[in-house]
Amino acid sequence: MALRLDAKKRVVYLVVPSRTRVEKAYKFAWENRDWITKHLEGLPLPIPYANGSILPIFGKKVRIKITRDPARTTTDIRLEDGKLIVETNKEDPSARIERFLKQESLRALTDLAHRKAARIGKKVHAVSVRDTKSRWGSCNDGGEISLSWRLIFAPRAAMDYVVAHEVAHLAYLDHSDRFWDVCHKLSFSHQKGKDWMHYHGHELLRFGAEA
Repeated sequence: MALRLDAKKRVVYLVVPSRTRVEKAYKFAWENRDWITKHLEGLPLPIPYANGSILPIFGKKVRIKITRDPARTTTDIRLEDGKLIVETNKEDPSARIERFLKQESLRALTDLAHRKAARIGKKVHAVSVRDTKSRWGSCNDGGEISLSWRLIFAPRAAMDYVVAHEVAHLAYLDHSDRFWDVCHKLSFSHQKGKDWMHYHGHELLRFGAEA
């Protein structure tokens, strides 16, 4: 049996083998109630996509400014002077805000990946973004890189490290010394970025969650 913390949903899942008696599973959870409480209470406070919320976007603090107008027929969003300006007719434009952030993240991450790949004479065939919980990136032997769109909320050094890590896999699909040499070469602050993702990566899941 095991306990799995889902930082995005802010819940703990109890994983049990098949045919395990319910009473035994409940007993296991009860015996580990202090661990459950500690980890749930240790999660950073959620930050919803609400008017006045501050998001760290590309390493800068950005305040959400939502203007609602029932006469509007579309939702328009733009980044401007430290603000995420949302003009909408919707009571809750959270889904539109997240879609905008995903598009901005994909644009920036794609550009960064291509620039890093060019430095080592490699080619990225495709970049996609996903909403992952712990694995922040992946790269296959076809030159396709997948990254968490939530890297838009990470410090520059952390975002740069994750992209460098996946681009380095274009040269070596392993974690050999040669791979790490390339990763170091491609990342402007390798250890700082790696450490931040290790110790604080779960914080990226707080944005967009309900307060």
